[in-house]
Formats: sequence, C-alpha cells, structure tokens
Amino acid sequence: MPYHHGERAVQLRTGQQARADHAARAIGRTIPPVAARFLAERRMLVVAAADRSGRLWATQLTGPAGFLHAADPHTLAVASRPAAGDPLADALTGTAEVGTIALDPAGRRRMRLNGVATPDGHGGLTVAADEVYANCPKYIQRRSPLDTPPADARVVSSGTGLSLGQRLTAATADTFFFATADPDGKVDASHRGGNPGFLSAPAPDRLRWADYPGNSMFMSLGNLTVNPAAALLLPDWETGSALLVSGRAEVDWASPEGGRAVEFSVERVVEIAHATALTWTEPEFSPANPPLVRY
Repeated sequence: MPYHHGERAVQLRTGQQARADHAARAIGRTIPPVAARFLAERRMLVVAAADRSGRLWATQLTGPAGFLHAADPHTLAVASRPAAGDPLADALTGTAEVGTIALDPAGRRRMRLNGVATPDGHGGLTVAADEVYANCPKYIQRRSPLDTPPADARVVSSGTGLSLGQRLTAATADTFFFATADPDGKVDASHRGGNPGFLSAPAPDRLRWADYPGNSMFMSLGNLTVNPAAALLLPDWETGSALLVSGRAEVDWASPEGGRAVEFSVERVVEIAHATALTWTEPEFSPANPPLVRY
C-alpha cells in the first residue's frame, strides 16, 4: 500500500480504510498516455515545495498549452519557473521534493503528480514522477482561461500575518491549494473548493476551513498527523495575482461546524501582483459545494 502511518491512522479513525484501499489502485508511478494528453492541454500547474530554510510553500506556474509535457512515462517537463520574489524561486534552482497538481477548471478535472524536481537548464523544470493519480471533480468551480497582457511580477507585501485586505481575500475565496509533507519531506499539493466563505480568516494569524469529504485517501490530513508544516496558495483568478501563506496546521476532530476542520496558524505571508498573465472567467460554482455552516 502507498500510505504512510499518518494517512493510515486517519483512514482508520474515519472508518474509510476499505475505500482508501480501493482508491490506492489508482496511484501509479508512471504517467500513462491519457495523463500525458491531459497534462499537454493544461495552462496551470500548482507546485508545492520547501524553501531553503525548510519552510513549506505552494505557488503556481502557468503557460500556453504544451508548457507541460510528459517527456517519457517517468518524467514531467515544465517550461516555467517561479518569478523573482516568489518564495520558491530559489529553492527550485536545485533539486527539490515537490507535490504538483494540474487543474482543468473548465472541465472540472485535476491530476496530482509528486516527485523530485530539478532545473532543466533552459529556464524550466523536470519532475521525476513518484506518485501519479487523478482526483474526482468535486468542489471544482468551472472557469475558462483568459490571457491578459503580461506585466512584471512584484512582491507587494511580505510579513508574518494577514492584513485586513488579505483576510478579506481569504474569506471570499472559492478555491485554494493546500500543501503538506510527510516526515521524510515528500510533499503533496491538494485542491480545496467551496462556496465563498468556506475558508475563514478569524484573525491575522489564523485560517480555518471545514474538511469536506473527498477520495478517502486523506493524504493532507495524514501528513498533518505526523508533520504540521503546511502552506496555502490563494490565486486571484481575475487579476493573476497570488497570495502565498506558510505556517502550521492541525485537524480539529470535534469542530463547531460539525465533522472535522483544519486550523491553520499563519507564520509567513507573501502577496505577489501579476504572478501570472493567465486569468480566468467568472466561476460557475460546483454543485457538490456544501452549504456554508455558520457557528
């Protein structure tokens, strides 16, 4: 089985072991032809990794269709790197454990590929695949890509807490990406979606969200069980800007929302204007989004 003891503990606690065992059959170590075609059509790749100090971050890489391609069944080629000022710009100039997720908002599809990234010598990356698998379409808001005139990316804010404006960005988001890592430093990037308000920012140093039912693998929560390091990426779909947040997280198993929730302690925040020239249409919200629970 591909699960470590933290993931297994969460599967057992939630009574999802049998479903997780079934889902594990979808996890491969190579890129099958159908996945290669999916990747070649994508415009966006979320990449999670640790920076030089060991702090976890998640960022986005974008490009025209074809900027991602499977060089062979074991290797993803990425014709892009993080912009200057991005917390992962320096880390990805060398070898790094990465978790990636390729998202197709228009088709409500997503695919994860985790492995080891190295610079390709031409301004891009190659990722040696270790885990490859597709996820269900739940909670993906439908959007179509738009191209805007490129502008230089620039860091507009960097600090240890969320500003009032950044808290508003979080509280009105319908999508974010969540990075975690296991005790050996193997990184995972996952997608989280819901109706605006599903992510709350009750304080400058705190974020919180209900954990909606997924594929029963519990890779993110399993990682948190053994390693609290975590990060969020909140893309601004309308402008191409991005809010990157790094810190620590834990699972609240008896949350007031009912079910379980994730409590995120903010330690570092970086806001990047014009992080990408790729923007998106207004969302069509997923019919799977649960109604918001206020408490």
